[in-house]
Order: sequence, then structure tokens, then C-alpha cells
Amino acid sequence: MTQTTPSAPRLLLIDGHSVAYRAFFALPVENFSTSTGQHTNAVYGFTSMLINVLRDEQPTHVAVAFDLSRHTFRSERYSDYKANRAASPEEFKGQVALIREVLDALRIPHLDKEGFEADDIIATLSREAGEQGFDTMIVTGDRDAMQLVDAHTTVLYPRKGVSDLLRLDPALVEERYLVPPKRYPELAALVGETSDNLPGVPGVGPKTAAKWLTEYDGLENLVAHADAVRGKAGESFRAHLDDVTRNRELNALVRTLELPQGPTDFARVAWDREAVHTLFDALEFRVLRERLLDLLPPEDTEPEGGFEVTGVVLGVGDLPAWLDEHANGLVGLQPEGRWGQGTGDLTGVALASLDGAAAWLDVTTLTPDDDAAFASWLASESSPKAMHDAKGPLEALWARGWELNGLVCDTHLAAYLLRPDQRTYDLADLAARHLRRELTLDGGPAADDGQLTLDFADPEAGRDAMLRARAVAELAGVLDAELAEAGGASLLAEVELPLQRTLARMERVGIAVDADALERLWGDFDAEVRRAEEAAYDAIGKPINLGSPKQLQAVLFDELDMPKTRRTRTGYTTDADALEGLYAKTEHPFLAALLRHRDQIRLRQTVEGLQKSIADDGRVHTTYLQTVAATGRLSSTDPNLQNIPIRTEAGRRIREAFVVGAGFETLLTADYSQIEMRIMAHASGDAGLIEAFASGADFHSTMAARVFGVAPEAVTGAMRAKIKAMNYGLAYGLSAFGLSGQLKISVNEAKGLMDEYFERFGHVRDYLTGIVATARRTGFTETLLGRRRYLPDLNSSNRQRRDMAERMALNAPIQGSAADIIKLAMLDVEAGLAQEGLSSRMLLQVHDELVFEVAPGETQPLEALVRERMGHAFDLAVPLDVSVGSGRSWHDAAH
Repeated sequence: MTQTTPSAPRLLLIDGHSVAYRAFFALPVENFSTSTGQHTNAVYGFTSMLINVLRDEQPTHVAVAFDLSRHTFRSERYSDYKANRAASPEEFKGQVALIREVLDALRIPHLDKEGFEADDIIATLSREAGEQGFDTMIVTGDRDAMQLVDAHTTVLYPRKGVSDLLRLDPALVEERYLVPPKRYPELAALVGETSDNLPGVPGVGPKTAAKWLTEYDGLENLVAHADAVRGKAGESFRAHLDDVTRNRELNALVRTLELPQGPTDFARVAWDREAVHTLFDALEFRVLRERLLDLLPPEDTEPEGGFEVTGVVLGVGDLPAWLDEHANGLVGLQPEGRWGQGTGDLTGVALASLDGAAAWLDVTTLTPDDDAAFASWLASESSPKAMHDAKGPLEALWARGWELNGLVCDTHLAAYLLRPDQRTYDLADLAARHLRRELTLDGGPAADDGQLTLDFADPEAGRDAMLRARAVAELAGVLDAELAEAGGASLLAEVELPLQRTLARMERVGIAVDADALERLWGDFDAEVRRAEEAAYDAIGKPINLGSPKQLQAVLFDELDMPKTRRTRTGYTTDADALEGLYAKTEHPFLAALLRHRDQIRLRQTVEGLQKSIADDGRVHTTYLQTVAATGRLSSTDPNLQNIPIRTEAGRRIREAFVVGAGFETLLTADYSQIEMRIMAHASGDAGLIEAFASGADFHSTMAARVFGVAPEAVTGAMRAKIKAMNYGLAYGLSAFGLSGQLKISVNEAKGLMDEYFERFGHVRDYLTGIVATARRTGFTETLLGRRRYLPDLNSSNRQRRDMAERMALNAPIQGSAADIIKLAMLDVEAGLAQEGLSSRMLLQVHDELVFEVAPGETQPLEALVRERMGHAFDLAVPLDVSVGSGRSWHDAAH
């Protein structure tokens, strides 16, 4: 967009706390939180409003004012000032600090002043702006700001949430409040301000107050002639003169503050693109980031332009010559077509070299000679190539009989390893961040400046693909250098890149399912949904919509008078955690039926998703994602096979529908036993922990015996359960509060249990303490293979964010190392299958488990191979223990 220059400078002033608070209540808090648990609804709403106002109002200058505390000169003058306001909701705390960080990233000044309110700062700045020839817009939900409206000052008042702003100029203020802006505080002094806890004159409403102010030409004259005011309203007025005088004193905004900055200091400047990316990654604001970057006018962007590309469409016989001339160094590849769900259809490939030369190859018109030439170059290990998110296109390349070798960089994976907490790794975003270039062509199709040549009749054919290939080629070198500096080059080259090929093969093969079994299962879960529904109706004596929060609130809190849950904008929450908490307190049959109803609906939906995912070959082909979990764990989608319950009867029934395919003998499953705790033993070097594994006895019982100081045979089930929760909790950054919730014990008891644990396993405590201390100093944690997770919030002044970062610091090295080890195991097992000439194949990876389809007669050699390769994927101080099972179905193969 092109920004127009207004005739006068335009200053935008925002009341930070007012808008943030309105945003908090406008957006449901339960729908806005990061994967780390940070609530973000106020930050999201404020930032969304800011983007809209910057877009719509085109200010030349911007500043935000904040309240510093509730203690101001007004509260000193009147102790009940705003005393009716409840404490801020727990979920709101910390979000104002995040809003300040957003403003810092956008390089928008923000101010506060001890003893004064944001209104006073805004009043002072608007006065100064008027004196300096500015037009001023004030965004606030505080009606006191109406007194600032004049010919050059407009209030943008949130009418609904923070998205609908009412533009109040002098005429509209007078229309709405019956007095001109300068008289508004006088009217408020008479009527009172409920939000500020300022009582007005009983019996005097806006119409009476406006009539008096007009008749007596203002409050001062009205007070001077109080005895002349007639009727009961006049008597009431005289009886409350002190209140009126006090109200007027308190609602007068201070316009003469000494501030460190003035209007001319608030000129809009280039935003800190890197800081925006980093912060919006942490807040998981993908859509807002896109809206924000779309808003940036050319003069506000840091990228230095687009890419210079000389593009050609390769005709018959042109490919070998182009490769000879331009493919001696790194070449960026951009396949085009469709792929996924085990299939692939390639329509074309764009190639680009670092000298700017690019080519478009229409693969649907290749001659046999050109096909052979391209296949030979593509398969060559000595011809370096770079792609962006190469796993999907691999299926399409394989479908044509082509093999891809020599892939030295995948810019999608490299960017992920550099910033594992980022939500997306869009190529355009990466080009702007790492190259300071927009994903556009310099010049245009008819450019005559020499920067762009499109040497073919249709300038659109392959245009975008060549541009992307050119960006990938240039980006690869920059990312490789950054990754080498961060110590992640070997992780990309030796783990993530080769794993990409392994995952693509697994996706292509898929796993067979019994469609009839899924249909029966769907029917069973649907019947359970209906039974739970009827039980819920019987418990309250009437049918209601069990999916309606409003109807549930009426039943739970009005009719059944249950304890109130957390308050939200739409009432008291009825989310799963809240309902489970209510059931634990009340054991009401309605809640039991409602929770069962929700569980059965989820199971029915899981089965429906699987049914829709069955391909023409009778198999389900999930898609694995390498760049979702910051810890390095793989994710599964379309369908998600990781959300099938493992330890429930329903989950076992679903797994029974995954079966061995035609031509194969059985399924085989293998997983690691207690891998997180084995990594903990290795990393901490704790002799007691290592010995517990070396004993060969039940690990959790052995640990329980040591913590509680009893003989192993005296360990009870409750003791073992507590220590098992402790063992796994430590690997997941569990706090005493979290442990208390898991075990249903008091926080003090949980803390005592942790103290006893650490007293006997002191090196574990030292290791965990050291992780946080090191990460606080370096800014990141590392796995055993050097996978980093950056945690800048470890040094945050916000305690909530700092505590969450500490939990992530405790969690990341253990979980991340487990993820790295299972990836190494997958690569080793696949290599072993090829080396030993086995026809069995790897189908699935779910957490620490691998699922194989076994060819006839290969059960024993495959089991031996899997135990050997998985058991030696990484050398730890304690051996990796591999459990193996086999059977017709995934459930039968459990162990």
C-alpha cells in the first residue's frame, strides 16, 4: 500500500490499559493462549485494534499511555476513587507487559508517570499537539476523554469490543451527551461516574444536568446560584454540593504534566522486523503477523527489494545445455503439482542458480532424452541442491521414477532448527527475515532496467516457481552459515534431512485398516453418545443442548447451584478441566453423564476422521510434520495417529482396526521403555538412578523403595504410583503444584515428596538446577545431539513468563533427546532393512513406538534387527531397553 501525506501531521494516542482491558473481556480467554500456557487474548485484541487503526487512520505519529498503578493523586484526594473496581483477573496479569513488548517491537513509544493516569498523559500530549498544529485521534474507553474533543481532536471510542470504534467529534459529543465537550466533565460531576466510583446527585440525570449547565452557563455559575435551583432536584443538588465539587476536581484531566517526550518525538519509524518475528512467534500470532506485514508501506520496510531473475522456459532439448551452463554450483528447486496422502502428481519444476539464472521445466512435455538427462542430474550426489519443504514433493518425484540425491539444504528444516518455537516457516517470511528481501521480482514483466528478463511468450508460466527457486538458492547459503554458527549443521545433515526421506516413504506406504471394523466401532461410539445423552437428560429431568455453554451454565450454576467456575466473558466456563473439577467436588450424575458424552463424541470423531482418510488402496496415509514441536518430536496429521488413546479400552479397540496388509505376515511394534528416565540418569550421572536401572528390577518400585526407605517387597501400589508420577514429572518440568494435581494431594505434601526424592538422588536435583542456570546464561537449552531451544523469557521481568520458561528449560533437553534418539533409531533400522535385504517395512512412528509390517518369514530377523539397531541408536550410561510385540493388528502387537 502507498501511504498518503496528510495536510497536517496526525497524532494517534492510545489509552493502553483501557483498550487492553476491553480487549480482554471482548475475546474469550480460553481461546487465546500459547502452547506454553500464556494467556494472550488482551494482547491479541489490542494488537488487532492497533493494526486496524494504523491502517484506517494513517497517523504520522503514534504513542501509547499506560497507568502505572492505582495509587494516584486522585486516590489520595478521595480514598474511594475507583475502589469499586475488582482486582484484575488472574489471566489478565502479565498481558500489559506483553503489550509493551509488542509496542517495543513496533518501535511505538509508550509512556507512564507515577501518581497520574494515562488520561492525564493523553490530555497533556493532546494539548501540546494542538499547539503544534497536529490533528489528534485518541483511542480510549474512558469517557473522561470527551473533554479533550475539539476541532482538531477526535476520540475513537470502542463501541463493541475493540474492533468497532465510534468517531466522536464535537458535534457528536454534544448530540450524545447534550453538552459540548468542554462541559462533559461538569455534566459527569453532576450525574456521577460509576466506573470511577464517583456518586452523582440523587435524582439528577443527564437531561436535567445538561439543562442546568446550559441555563447557568456552566458548573461554576450553577454552584454560585445553587439556592436558585428549584424543585426536589434543586434540594438534592444543594445537599450534595461537596460531592459535585469533588467530582469536578477529580475528573479534570491534567494537561500540564512534564513528560520526557512530546508529539514530535512520536513519528512513525521502521519497525523492528526481527523483534516482531521473535515476539509473534512466542505469542503464536500467525494471522496477526500476516496482517501486520501486509500493512507495512514500502518506506517502512527493511527489506532492500526483490530478487533479480533471468528466467527461461526450457524447450525440447534445452535442458542439458542449461544444466551444463548453470548447474555447476548450488541449484534451488521448486517442484509444482500436488502431493500428499501417499500420492503425487508433478506438473513442472523450476530451477535457479545463484547467478540469477532460472528455468521452468514442463515435465508433462519432456522427451525421453530430456527426461533421462534430468533424472540423471537429479539423482547425482555431486550436484548440490536446495529445496523448501522437500518431503511432500518427494512423493511426486518418485511417482515419475526420479530419485532426489544431493539435497544439501532444506530451507524449511534449517529455519526450524534455528528457531524451533516459530509457528510457521513460510518462504516469503524467511526471505524477508534472513535476506532482507521481499519475495517479489525486481522490475516487472516488461521491465527495461536489466534487472528482469522473462524470455518466453507467457510471462506468468513458471514465474512464481522460478522466483521461489531463486530465493531458496540464496537463502540456503545464509541459513547454512547461521546453523553452523549455532552448532546445528550436523543435526540437519545427519538427522533431519535423511529422516525426511524416511518419513516420505512411510507416508507413501501407509498402514492397512479394517473398514468394516471402523464402521462397527463408529456405531458403538454413536450408541454410547446417545446413552450418555439420555442419562444427562434423566439427571436433570429435561433435554438440553449438551454442546451449548449457555444452556450448561443455566443448568449447572442456576438450577443445580453448583460452585462457580472461572468467570469468562460469556459466563462461567464449562470447559473440560472445569467440569472435571466440579465432578470431583459434587459427583453429580449429570456431570458424570456430560463428561461421558464428551468422551464418546471425541472417540466417534476420531473414528470418523480415520474413515474419511482411507485411500483407494485401503490404507491410511498420515502426514508427518518435523517442524511443529519445539522439542524435536514428530507430529502426525491428516489423520493424527498420535491422539489415539493408548491405555484405555476405547483406544485399544481403535488400534484393533489397524491391521497387517495383503502380502504381509504380521505387524510388529517396538518401543523404548522409560527412555526419558534413562536419559535423565545419563545426563545427571546420578549413581542411584543408574544403579536402579542396572538392577534389572522394576524401576519405579526400586526408586520408591529408596525414596520411602522400605524394602522393595514392602512398596505398595500407591508408593509406586507416586514415584512413577515423580519420575516422569521431572522429565517434563513438573512443579510441586502440578504434581499435587496429578496425585490429588496437597501442594505441601507434593513438595515434601520432591524433597525426599532429591535428598536421595541429589545429582538429579543438581542437573535440573544446572539446566536452568546454564540456559539463563546462554539463552538456550541443548539436547544430547545439540538441538537447541531458545528461551529468552528465562530473564523476563514477568514472573509468569519466567516460570513457564523455566519449566520449558527443564523439559526440552530430556524430551528433545528422546525425540533425537528415536529419529536416529528410525534411520538405523531403515538402513539395516536395506543392508540385510529384508522386505519388511516401517509404517508408523508414534511417540517412542515404531510399527512395522513384516514380510512372510521375516519376523525373527526383523525383531533381532530392531532390537539391535534401536538398542544402540545412542550410547547412554544405562542401556536403552526395547520392548517388541507382534500380531495381526496394532493392538495385538502391543507388548
